[in-house]
Amino acid sequence: MNGLYDELRLAIHSIWNRRWLALGIAWAVCLAGWLVVAMIPNSYESKAKVMIRTQGLLNEKVGISAGEQRKVVERLGQTLNSSDNLAKVIRGTDLGRAVVSEAELSGKISGLRKAIEVKPDITNDYIFTITAKQPSPKDARDVVQKLIDVAEEDSIAGDRKDTRTSLRFLDKQLEELQKKLADAEAKRVAFETQNLGMLPGVGSASARMEAARAELGQIDSQLIQARSALSALNSQLAGTPPSLTTPGVGGGGGNSALAQAQGDLAAMKARGLTDNHPDVISTRNQISILKSQGGGGGGGGGSFKTPNPAYSSLQSMRAEREAAVTALTARKSALLADMASLAAKQTAEPGVSAEYGRISRDYEVLKAQYDKLLTDREEIRLRGQVGAQTDSVQFQVIEQPLLAKAPSTPNRPLFLALVLIAGIGAGAATAFALGHLQTSYATAAKLERASGIPVIGSISQMLTSEQRIERKRKMKLFFGGSAALVGVFVLLVAVEFVQRSLA
Repeated sequence: MNGLYDELRLAIHSIWNRRWLALGIAWAVCLAGWLVVAMIPNSYESKAKVMIRTQGLLNEKVGISAGEQRKVVERLGQTLNSSDNLAKVIRGTDLGRAVVSEAELSGKISGLRKAIEVKPDITNDYIFTITAKQPSPKDARDVVQKLIDVAEEDSIAGDRKDTRTSLRFLDKQLEELQKKLADAEAKRVAFETQNLGMLPGVGSASARMEAARAELGQIDSQLIQARSALSALNSQLAGTPPSLTTPGVGGGGGNSALAQAQGDLAAMKARGLTDNHPDVISTRNQISILKSQGGGGGGGGGSFKTPNPAYSSLQSMRAEREAAVTALTARKSALLADMASLAAKQTAEPGVSAEYGRISRDYEVLKAQYDKLLTDREEIRLRGQVGAQTDSVQFQVIEQPLLAKAPSTPNRPLFLALVLIAGIGAGAATAFALGHLQTSYATAAKLERASGIPVIGSISQMLTSEQRIERKRKMKLFFGGSAALVGVFVLLVAVEFVQRSLA
């Protein structure tokens, strides 16, 4: 412990003996350091907190999800320091007064981008902190305020601009698709017209062929039945006499038959039968025969022939059966001709069907694209109207930007104090180092340790009165120089606080 105390006394003695050197070095270091500190420009900081709110009720109704709203907020936060927005800030504040060219504007934008900071709040993604550093507290506050204004304008005008751009693009795409869709539809209609009866579906050649075959089967069955009925009717007609022999009873027999025939004719007319009906024609023929026979007089007891009504009816039925057989035969011939024509068309139907399928697919693809683009355009238009008319994105300033009372950097009083300490330390260290380089010894004990020879004693320095007076004068000068160094430090600190109050 005594050795450490002795070493400390020796160090202080060495520095004290070279105190003028230490003081000079301290002055030099302090003056240089204080000059450097004085040249550091002040930087004032202003900050504000902004919350970007989204109106979610109507947005969700039109399909704008919470995730999309969050993306809008993130995009606004990321584009606050874009070149366009920073250019607006520069032109809208005092920073743009000295800007006369695009190159100067670009330099200002680069410098301003480094001087501002936009970051989201840790606890809430919808809150952003905007910080700006400028040489003037007014400029710092104006920059932050202008950034808020520009961001609010960008959220409204930017969304509307994006909506207009998107709508113009979609309208152009819809116009082009509409032309392609019209061409595809015209091509499909022309192909259908050109290949009518060969296309897949109800009216195709295969379907018509199947229908014709089914109908031909029915006609064959009906024709067989009609021919069988006609054959049976011919057999029955062959066994039926065309007239009947009626014995004469008196002169009134012919008149009675004539009256009966006329009554039958009247009954037929009453039933609505026309003159062309076979029964009407047969009855009229019978009346004509009876009239011709009755005109010869009213003989006594002979016999006469009268038309057989059954024979006449069978003849009428045979005519109907023959007409039915003829109609069925004609229909069968027509169907066979149609089937021959359809068989020829069936050979070309696969190629036509394939081409028609390709044309239809192209048309359906274009129509699906057109419908989707039309739906997207209406959705974007509706979203744009919702955003424009309801102000879906709103800015709320939580903390207003204020004028800084003190510069954020540098902390000049601290730097001045550090320079003072560094100057004093540099002077003391230099004096101490020089004391170790010289071969003088401050105490007899140190000389004895260094030489290894016993030291008998030491003689103290004797000063005259004039030397004492000179020493006191130099001490006053030394303490005055030291006090002046501290005084300059105090003065510089005071000037700093005065400048802060004036700013």
